[in-house]
Amino acid sequence: MISTEEQARLAGAISTVETGTSGEVVLVIAEQAGHYRAVPLIWAMLTALVTPWPLIWLTQIGTARIFLIQLAVALALSLLLSWPKLRFALVPRSVKHAQAHEAASREFLRRGMTRTREKTGVLIYLALAERHAEILADTGIADRAGPGIWAGIVSDLTAAIREGRMIEGLEEAIGRTGAILAEHAPPRVDDVNELPNKVILLD
Repeated sequence: MISTEEQARLAGAISTVETGTSGEVVLVIAEQAGHYRAVPLIWAMLTALVTPWPLIWLTQIGTARIFLIQLAVALALSLLLSWPKLRFALVPRSVKHAQAHEAASREFLRRGMTRTREKTGVLIYLALAERHAEILADTGIADRAGPGIWAGIVSDLTAAIREGRMIEGLEEAIGRTGAILAEHAPPRVDDVNELPNKVILLD
């Protein structure tokens, strides 16, 4: 997805912003939020349900042969549509975004964002295939900063990705997130780094 050098740049950006806040920033980049394995089966079954009717109306084929044709259609389509690119193309955009949101929520819990001392963890989540970016904040920062504060950062990040400037867009998003954290969760004298600053890559 991204090179070792680019990972180092992003990790460095996270380390830099965390020097000015007691909050924690975690960056997760997923190649794809979901595999959508049920999609080929759904399309194959729907097509198979429709297949008998033209055969019944327009031909003299017997019921047993129609059943075999219906079964063959379902099997062939389920195999054909299992090709990853084709399968992904058949998924509605709303479903992709819903899947990406669910994946971001899982990562928020999985990465320990709710276990920081002051509840000031912020997750920046990016699903490349779905072209979906999301920022989730724990209660300690969400209650202070407000729910709509991240929308502009996400919008600019997705725009940068469309323009082919993913790394620059992520660096900017990290910087702006850090500025919000610095305002609402300034550094403490006894502050420690509670979560790793490395970029987390998911296949």
